[in-house]
Amino acid sequence: MDGYVNAAEIFGENVFNDTVMQARLPKKIYNKLKKIIEEGGELDLETADVIAHEMKEWAIEKGATHFTHWFQPLTGVTAEKHDSFITSPLPNGKVLMSFSGKELIKGEPDASSFPSGGLRATFEARGYTAWDCTSPAFVRQDDGGATLCIPTAFYSYNGEALDQKTPLLRSMDAINDQALRLLRLFGNTTSKKVIPQVGAEQEYFLISSENFYKRKDLIYTGRTLFGSSPAKGQELDDHYFGTIRQKIASFMKDVNIELWKMGVTSKTQHNEVAPAQHELACIYSNANQAVDMNQIVMHTLRRIASKHGMKCLLHEKPFDGVNGSGKHNNWSLATDDGINLLDPGSTPHENIQFLLILSCIVKAVDEHAGLLRESAADPGNDHRLGANEAPPAIVSIFLGNQLEDVVTQLVDTGTVSSSKSGSMLDTGVRSLPEFRKDATDRNRTSPFAFTGNKFEFRMLGSRDSVAPPNVVLNSIMAEAFADACDELEKAENFDVAVHDMIKRNFSEHQRVIFNENGYSDEWVAEAQRRGLPNIKSMVDAIPELTKPENVKMFERFHVFTDSELQSRSEVKYENYAKTINIEAKAMINIASKQVIPAVIKSIHGLADTVNSVKAAGSAATSVEEELLEKSSALLSETSAALKKLIEVDDFASAMEPGEKQAHYYYETVVPAMADLRRPVDELEQIVDKEDWPMPSYGDMMFEV
Repeated sequence: MDGYVNAAEIFGENVFNDTVMQARLPKKIYNKLKKIIEEGGELDLETADVIAHEMKEWAIEKGATHFTHWFQPLTGVTAEKHDSFITSPLPNGKVLMSFSGKELIKGEPDASSFPSGGLRATFEARGYTAWDCTSPAFVRQDDGGATLCIPTAFYSYNGEALDQKTPLLRSMDAINDQALRLLRLFGNTTSKKVIPQVGAEQEYFLISSENFYKRKDLIYTGRTLFGSSPAKGQELDDHYFGTIRQKIASFMKDVNIELWKMGVTSKTQHNEVAPAQHELACIYSNANQAVDMNQIVMHTLRRIASKHGMKCLLHEKPFDGVNGSGKHNNWSLATDDGINLLDPGSTPHENIQFLLILSCIVKAVDEHAGLLRESAADPGNDHRLGANEAPPAIVSIFLGNQLEDVVTQLVDTGTVSSSKSGSMLDTGVRSLPEFRKDATDRNRTSPFAFTGNKFEFRMLGSRDSVAPPNVVLNSIMAEAFADACDELEKAENFDVAVHDMIKRNFSEHQRVIFNENGYSDEWVAEAQRRGLPNIKSMVDAIPELTKPENVKMFERFHVFTDSELQSRSEVKYENYAKTINIEAKAMINIASKQVIPAVIKSIHGLADTVNSVKAAGSAATSVEEELLEKSSALLSETSAALKKLIEVDDFASAMEPGEKQAHYYYETVVPAMADLRRPVDELEQIVDKEDWPMPSYGDMMFEV
């Protein structure tokens, strides 16, 4: 059958997974590596040499000519340097192909070339990548051939983490240690490990490559800096879950095939709310592998889109006036023997272990709401959060009717005697089956929503790595569990102490629970009354990283050092300033070289028409004169706004990099950009379409 794909047959065929290792490695070597993967430990060079040899042989069979240490620096994307397996020429004119254990375990990229927040100076170039054996190596096949990609961590010469993976792995160790302490208190002696489970939902836009390359703003910044709304946007909601067009379906098919080959569990695909917007979601895996998989997803979406004559836009807000793109981070905790710690069961009021864990989550989110908000902060997300399309910038928890009722009983009476249960759904149609509906609805406006046996953190932007929010979630939960265990391990009566702690946690932190409409103005006022933080911008969120209580928490569980947090703060301020600077300069360039010349040409044409009519002794129409007058006025407004933007951007560029510069960009340059955009977008509605220098929103969103 033409186009037939057997997902089960191709899944993982390009992954050096457990099945491959078991088949290719000597039993002793396999068992040693397996133990290190599961329990941690150091891999000796002799063992690494055997693994590297078999990995190379397997990769060559897949067509690989090069290998790379694939890592995730603080740029937000992945990085790689390719080395071939060729090592030295032989006397017979051939070459030796080899890959050593030393090359597998350690690489040496230039550490000063990546963001470090001052941890590495320009002259201090040495850095190291270290093999992360808990995330499998894979072969990526693309136009550059086949490359063996080895997931690695990235460190400075002095051992500081310069990447996203290292803090994540540290946080996973932290929550494992503290969650096991808690399980032992409840008599669980069989579970040996608690693993954060993550499933990421990825939203994205697709437009034609032809239109993309006609838009300098998209090329430079990933979003449109100018553009008026089309006659039809997402008002009728006919795009969400709509029939997938054939061109898009062909793209999605190729994306799935590539992802499945690399072991990425691509599961769900559909059209999203906005025109030209789509979503892809993966099945749960441990947090480390989920982060790696999401990076592979983003890379694959971009690569396959180009092959189909399209461009994949991952910016959080590529088009003004329609929904931007987010990334939902579904988070849960599971034991190595299959217990989901966030599963309430059919009678959650009787599930004391679950209620304690839930109360610890409520406590942790309330105490560290600002830190969670910061983990989703980037310049693009400033356009989304709170804009009636994404969760508000106020962090709150949705528990649903069932659990909220349990919490209310505990807080009000000190006891809980029942749980609401789902009823049968009556469709009113005899031919349709009856089924039991859930005990609670869902809430798409909540930033942190309980969805049955997991929490969905909905604030992330579409380009973001999912590592930072999971580092925060794991760390704050490790703290909450540790504090609980410190108290309960000393309790004379465990049952009474647990009951009192659950009630206290819910009572003291109930303010963060909110089940209603997070988009409403009333909630903003109510959240302020409750004392919940409302951090509206990235620059206002960054200080959360270095607050003393957060530094103390991260250092307590060895997730970050103070210097690592300070460096990340500097990197983020610099990232914000550079992003806005690029956007401002792109606007200046486009307005000066494309928009204003096009408008002048249009005005001259209108003036010539009016003058020629008058010269002929006739009166120009009021429409022509009105258009001429309006265009001239908007051109003057554009010119003045352009001059102002140049002035403030030049001033910002000359400032010392850091917090003050970032704030100046946010408070002065960003408003100046909005002032320039306003008249330009009005002019787009006046100037003849043939004369306008770039594709319109309608051209881009409805053409693919």
